[in-house]
Amino acid sequence: MERAEIIANGLVQGVGFRYYVLRLGRDLGLKGYTQNLYSGEVLTVVEGERYLIEDMYNKIKIGPPYADVKNIAIKWSESKNEFHTFEIRH
Repeated sequence: MERAEIIANGLVQGVGFRYYVLRLGRDLGLKGYTQNLYSGEVLTVVEGERYLIEDMYNKIKIGPPYADVKNIAIKWSESKNEFHTFEIRH
């Protein structure tokens, strides 16, 4: 199990981006959360198998239909096993 913090920027707020990430996380069986940041970026903190997180990361790079992801960064660390599900935080 690993943990990743993914930050996406560009046109990622107000276009269903968090709901897209929520669906990805749940479909892949990952745990964590996604939330908008005041900077206009979207933060996703996720825990699970590395290959599943990498799959999520690759799909986040594309985003939902109305999004325009300009940059995306990922930071890896050890899993803390602090999540029970995948959710949107406000």
